[in-house]
Amino acid sequence: MEAVHILLVEDNEGDVVLTLDAFEESKILTNISVTKNGEEALDFLFQRGKHQDAQRPDLILLDINLPIYNGHEVLQEIKTDPNLKRIPVIMLTTSSSRKDIDQAYEHHANSYITKPMEMEDFLKAIIKIEEFWLQLVRLPN
Repeated sequence: MEAVHILLVEDNEGDVVLTLDAFEESKILTNISVTKNGEEALDFLFQRGKHQDAQRPDLILLDINLPIYNGHEVLQEIKTDPNLKRIPVIMLTTSSSRKDIDQAYEHHANSYITKPMEMEDFLKAIIKIEEFWLQLVRLPN
């Protein structure tokens, strides 16, 4: 079985560690790349600069509150590009703002999840993402 490649776009180091730990405990084979800001995420996806050899992700976990380009701007770039638009994008953010939620779906986010504040609840959320997106759903090629 081939590993599922996930791009995690997250600037909070604690959330990166928790997310990686949760996927590490999974039964699903994953390969996770991490970018820390919107510009780096776009460079990774468009294989620019130091990311010229980046592997296309099967799934993207995207925070909204990012330096340089925010998650909404990154999402818009992904979903308007013919080569990237089929990659499922999960907005995974602390924002529960109705404006952020509506804007994410307006730009074709595949789902919107507000990060739980408690570590145990955050880990449960990651496990549910893994169960739904990597076990139940069939991802595009």
